[in-house]
Amino acid sequence: MAEELVLFTRLFDLLSWLLPHAERFPRVYRQSVTRRLMDAALDCQEAALVAQSTRGARRQTALQDADAALNRLRLYLRLAHRWKWLNDGQYAHVSAMVAEIGRLLGGWIRQSAS
Repeated sequence: MAEELVLFTRLFDLLSWLLPHAERFPRVYRQSVTRRLMDAALDCQEAALVAQSTRGARRQTALQDADAALNRLRLYLRLAHRWKWLNDGQYAHVSAMVAEIGRLLGGWIRQSAS
């Protein structure tokens, strides 16, 4: 249970960091790449909340959905870095946040599978 609470704190921290940074991405991409990036981050948060309030197969499905959303977020962050929307320091920071979330989520997935 403690890991779950840490996961929600880290997801909130990620969203708090990401939203203001994404607002500075080029306007021409705000309805495509930027929106998908933010949707992936929000989908991950929402799926984790669903997993917290359910049990059994539905929890496993929600956790897999959260993991898939996190993978999409990683892709969009890599693109944002490659296109120079995030500098090296910003990318390193957000990548570390996402990696920690991935470890916490992976632990929850393993725990609920047993």
